[in-house]
Amino acid sequence: MEDRFFTHPVLNPPYEYPSRHWELDDDGQPTHRINAGRRPAEFRTPIPQPKKTKGQPVQERLAVGEAGGSPEDDQQSDIAARVGEIRGYVDLWREMPGSDNWGVTPETARLLQHWRNYDFSSYRPFFCQLEAVETMIWLTEVAPRERPEIRALLRSLDQASTDANPNLLRMALKLATGAGKTTVMAMLIAWQTVNAVRRPASRNFTRGFLIVTPGITIKDRLRVLQPNDPDNYYVSRELVPPDMREDIKRAKIVITNYHAFMLRERMDISSGGRALLQGRGSDLLTRETEGQMIQRVMPDLMSLKNILVMNDEGHHCYREKPETEERTLKVEEKQEARKNNEAARVWITGLESVKKRVGVRRVIDLSATPFFLRGSGYEEGTLFPWTVSNFSLMDAIECGIVKLPRVPVSDNIPGSDMPTYRALWENIRRDMPKKGRGKAKGLEPLELPVTLRTALEALYGHYDRTFDLWQDAKIPVPPCFVIVCNNTSTSKLVYDFVSGFEREDKAGAKHAVSGHFARFSNYDEFGTRLARPYTILIDSEQLESGEALSRDFRTMAAAEIEQFRKERVERTGDRREAENITDHDLLREVMNTVGKEDRLGGQIRCVVSVSMLTEGWDANNVTHILGVRAFGTQLLCEQVVGRALRRQSYELNKQNRFNVEYADVLGVPFDFTAQPVAPKPQPPQRLLHVMAVRPDRDACEIRFPRVAGYRIELPKRELSARFTQDSKLPLTPELVGPTRTRNEGIIGEGVDLNLVHTQVLRLPTVAYHLTKHLLLTKWREDGNELPVAFFGRLKRVVTQWLEECLVCSGGTYPAQLMYPTIAEMACERIMAAIVRASSETAASNGQGNQMPKVLLDPFNPTGSTVHVNFRTSKVGWRSDPRKCHVNYVILDGDWEREFCEVAQRHPRVLRYVKNHGLGLEAPYHLGGIKRTYLPDFIVVLDDGRGADDPLRLVVEIKGYRGEDAKQKKETMETYWVPGVNALGAYGRWAFAEFTDVFEIEEEFSRIVSGELPVAGGR
Repeated sequence: MEDRFFTHPVLNPPYEYPSRHWELDDDGQPTHRINAGRRPAEFRTPIPQPKKTKGQPVQERLAVGEAGGSPEDDQQSDIAARVGEIRGYVDLWREMPGSDNWGVTPETARLLQHWRNYDFSSYRPFFCQLEAVETMIWLTEVAPRERPEIRALLRSLDQASTDANPNLLRMALKLATGAGKTTVMAMLIAWQTVNAVRRPASRNFTRGFLIVTPGITIKDRLRVLQPNDPDNYYVSRELVPPDMREDIKRAKIVITNYHAFMLRERMDISSGGRALLQGRGSDLLTRETEGQMIQRVMPDLMSLKNILVMNDEGHHCYREKPETEERTLKVEEKQEARKNNEAARVWITGLESVKKRVGVRRVIDLSATPFFLRGSGYEEGTLFPWTVSNFSLMDAIECGIVKLPRVPVSDNIPGSDMPTYRALWENIRRDMPKKGRGKAKGLEPLELPVTLRTALEALYGHYDRTFDLWQDAKIPVPPCFVIVCNNTSTSKLVYDFVSGFEREDKAGAKHAVSGHFARFSNYDEFGTRLARPYTILIDSEQLESGEALSRDFRTMAAAEIEQFRKERVERTGDRREAENITDHDLLREVMNTVGKEDRLGGQIRCVVSVSMLTEGWDANNVTHILGVRAFGTQLLCEQVVGRALRRQSYELNKQNRFNVEYADVLGVPFDFTAQPVAPKPQPPQRLLHVMAVRPDRDACEIRFPRVAGYRIELPKRELSARFTQDSKLPLTPELVGPTRTRNEGIIGEGVDLNLVHTQVLRLPTVAYHLTKHLLLTKWREDGNELPVAFFGRLKRVVTQWLEECLVCSGGTYPAQLMYPTIAEMACERIMAAIVRASSETAASNGQGNQMPKVLLDPFNPTGSTVHVNFRTSKVGWRSDPRKCHVNYVILDGDWEREFCEVAQRHPRVLRYVKNHGLGLEAPYHLGGIKRTYLPDFIVVLDDGRGADDPLRLVVEIKGYRGEDAKQKKETMETYWVPGVNALGAYGRWAFAEFTDVFEIEEEFSRIVSGELPVAGGR
């Protein structure tokens, strides 16, 4: 069961009510037992490392969901109980039959039926998304008219909100990262807008929305909530029925980041100019007023009242309270707390201003971690008391909606309970720079702490294998490796080490130093900087300067930049803005499009970031994260690991579930899925080790010649050809292309395009050109003149071939032989017939030296089963140790399995081997292109001459025989087998092709007994 937890952790379909969950123990760790029913609405997060405070040591912890007797613990238990109570009411309401019993408006009922039952063409809402919206609908439309205890529940919820947020009513929806909060917001907007348009007198609904985000990245991503956006979710994801889409267009939506709430200067004036203008009077009032700020941020909402506010990543928004306990924090922790407080103060103050000037009916917080942050005055990790629903990370893993994060659980360092790479920062912090990049000059990228370099090497090694697996799976974008650093100095050092940098010598000349990791290096092997970098650096200074982009980037990425411009024009209608993209905008676009095919960031493989990257970053190809910073609590760990949780594929398997995907994490002390043994990397398929079994099976060794080419002694006087069935060339549309095409315009008469006009080319003319081509390409020896005296005799053979072997059908004509590729195919067949006749004549006259000669590989002329040693994910069939030198036969189909069984059963088969990783190759030409043929098997058998003189049969298992298969067979029978037999050093060889699975056993027996002739010596 322990292995099953990691190999098969997905228990529930993503679109249905969860019916099973993994059991967690009292410490929040999995017991690896499956419980029936849905996971309770509790908030369990594993306990972080102990921290010290002044006085006696205490353990800092996430407060959610713990019972221990303190007021905070009791409050968290009450919140968990309230969320569970609301979930129970919503579950009962959801199961009510008939929309008339739901207690909602007809418009709401229509939307609910659409979301629950509509046959979506692509993405449909997950159950967790629908549940979050249903919870808000129930609380808004149903609960206020329910029995007294439910109304009392609503009053307690409002009181909890107003206690922490005076004058604001808030509700929080807790959804795991990657669960799709943007879709939830679109559904909430649709529900509110449709009802507000059709029921303008109702106070429950509004068509005005203010969406506040913590940064520009999320603001850019949320543009899909605007009804006029080309990719808006109401249409592209079919979230609104067609007859309601006109109503959605009446929604007024403002999307902004909380920084916009800062009061700005209205005058660009220097300090000296300010002092001059102010003189001895009172301070100059150059900052905008609160009303002016509101007018700037949300002019479209000024005419509406009681708008709905949605806070994306709402855990950044709170009103702090005085510290109840003095704590000893490290320097970086104090800096982080100060930054959190300043951001939260700006955010909550801005909403209070909107409430006062415009009116706010309700604030809805959406977050994976709706907890109070460090510096808030609350116990860090305290759950927002206005939380009304919960779909945790564990729920999301059990439904397959997110990747399963994997962290170190053991290593080979003795004497330590915590794996080194789990608590990486604690092992390297003393050796890392303390200042920002602008103040930390002269730091050497190649002198990173040894532990950090080893961690990078370890995680990169797995990334390298993952990269190959993604390429083999034809995934169009590469996996992404994220490195999260503590400050700009560290990030620049790591970035230079990973991607390369330029070093300046004493003379002032600059020399490129390639990145340490080949797949991440921004320099090629010649030291030239790549125009399209594989690694980017994201921090505040970088976004200002754009220095990670080379000068050639705009030229090399012209197509993507033009696409970005077009999107800007379509989105804003301002062509001038789109044509003047700054480097700042360009770099942000690169970051926002990581993992998106054919976009600026589509081929980015590594992102080096300060802090925890940008929340809301929706790249779904992140497979590896390395933390190079301090992590004080599990709250911060979950936020960082959340950057890797978005799935790469949303295709359902046969069980109607998502396949498990993994994210490998080092340096983040995240305990959510810890287990007592180290989990091994999980490749998509098990690799089979195929090898020669030595010395036990050395008696089964098979040796063979490694043929590199052929040399043919062409006849000088007499010339004849023996054509066979494989000498025929059927000219069909499949070979030459469509021979009839109908073209029509929007009006007027259509026309048929065909090849009828080519039938005027006479057969003698075709024969002439084909003979000329044959002389030039096949008969002319290097350095010699064209044997024109031979033209007449050769033309007679060509004419015979045209009359006997050319088959035109499907609207084709002999004129198509004028195509160089088709002419080459014809000449290959004619030459094979001439060589065949010449060889047979020479053999009957005792002139074996005129047989086709094979040219062996000069460096490795002989191959052997001894050298087979490889790994593969293909299906392997265990071989008979008495007859096969190699432990497994790699099967490419059921026909090959049938042949193996036939060969192993037959008493006169001495030994056999599959030509997979063996190296048996036969060069041949098709359409003038040199190719390599790999036959399927070598079978050594006693054909009546005894075990000392066995026949070595090269076997091909072939179902459909196209022109390529015919040419392979022709080459083996005409060149390879006669040439190898003429050598004498490798014994007797023959070639056989099996084209009917039901006849394999009978045909093979006839070959062994000599009843069925095969190409080769007997």
